[in-house]
Amino acid sequence: MRALVERDHEVLCPMRKASPALPPGATAMLLDFNTAKNVDDWKAAVEHVDVVVNAVGIFQQSAGQAFDTLHRAAPCALFKAAASAGKVSHIIQISALGADDKAQTPYHLSKKAADDCLLSLPVRATIVQPSLVYGAGGASAGFFEMMASMPLIPLPGHGRQQIQPVHVDDLVVALCSLVESQGDGSRRIAMVGPHPLALRDFYSQLRTAMGVQGRPHFLPIPTPLMAVAARFGRRLPGGFLDPDALSMLERGNTASSAPIRHLLGRAPRSVPEFIPEAYADAMGVQSRMRWLLPVLRLSIATVWIATGIVSLGVYPVESSYAHLARTGTPAWLMPIFLYGAAALDIVLGALALYPRRTRWLWAAQAALVLLYTVVITVKIPEFWLHPYGPILKNLPFLAGLWILYELEDRAWNS
Repeated sequence: MRALVERDHEVLCPMRKASPALPPGATAMLLDFNTAKNVDDWKAAVEHVDVVVNAVGIFQQSAGQAFDTLHRAAPCALFKAAASAGKVSHIIQISALGADDKAQTPYHLSKKAADDCLLSLPVRATIVQPSLVYGAGGASAGFFEMMASMPLIPLPGHGRQQIQPVHVDDLVVALCSLVESQGDGSRRIAMVGPHPLALRDFYSQLRTAMGVQGRPHFLPIPTPLMAVAARFGRRLPGGFLDPDALSMLERGNTASSAPIRHLLGRAPRSVPEFIPEAYADAMGVQSRMRWLLPVLRLSIATVWIATGIVSLGVYPVESSYAHLARTGTPAWLMPIFLYGAAALDIVLGALALYPRRTRWLWAAQAALVLLYTVVITVKIPEFWLHPYGPILKNLPFLAGLWILYELEDRAWNS
């Protein structure tokens, strides 16, 4: 959209929600693919346009987002409305590499259904089939950056699966060229990088491009175990591994780069060129934070849960009562304080294991640690001088909570 506006095109953007950030030259129109499944729903949108580009898609289904609706029903209604509008001379469908006669997954089959629908209409049509698209700041790019930066990179099998990633900026330039092109015939065009490479080589090259030091080390995971992990991954919100994704990866994702070379007037970017050198260090740090922060989260959860379990009786209860007595706790309150605090510790640890990132949890944990620290400082100050440092260790613990509070959301949203 921004590239077309910069080329002095007027762009009408059907979208679910009004966006205040559209640049001059772009106009929003409220229209939801979930409900716009009839030709009449699209007539107003296509009435005065010359070219239609369908860029709507999802990688996984979820509540309220189904492949059949978003990939087939709504696009087919859009295509039919555009074909009958009279003024529309070209429809560009952003499909996916692999949406062909060999397609087996619901993702590919739903894309292919819309492609076939478009090609059956009396209008010039271009089916754009991108391979894996890399774009800094994208969710999938963040996942691959994280994987490439890990000290031990897990791979399905030996990581020989063939992919051909294309940079989003090259894809955008190619799409703009198609929008501005003239012609009559319909066609399918693969949008891929300059050459195929194995998944393990993609990770190696991406790691180098981010400036991550050290030779990559890989952990081959047998196919049966990957299948189990994929079934589990399907249940995780925002995950990229599920049985269909694994099936598409095993099939391979490559094609000739000649069409995109023609549209660009040059070779598409290779993986070492994906990340500008000026941003490499920052992206390397960012990518490592995506797995280091979960490690920190897990360690903090372990401390809370282990502390709660120990307090329930692993550590002598009478010794715990003796410490509570020194804080001035009445005898009748000691069981409530001891077991209540233990239960609270376990709950805080369990909440830390929940995948949703939430800042209030880290703030609550820090507040409780500070409370414990203040009480012990006032009532049992000699603990500061204990050779095992039971209170001094609160300082790095608080620092870890602060890091999670400040950086966890930013690590995934930037």
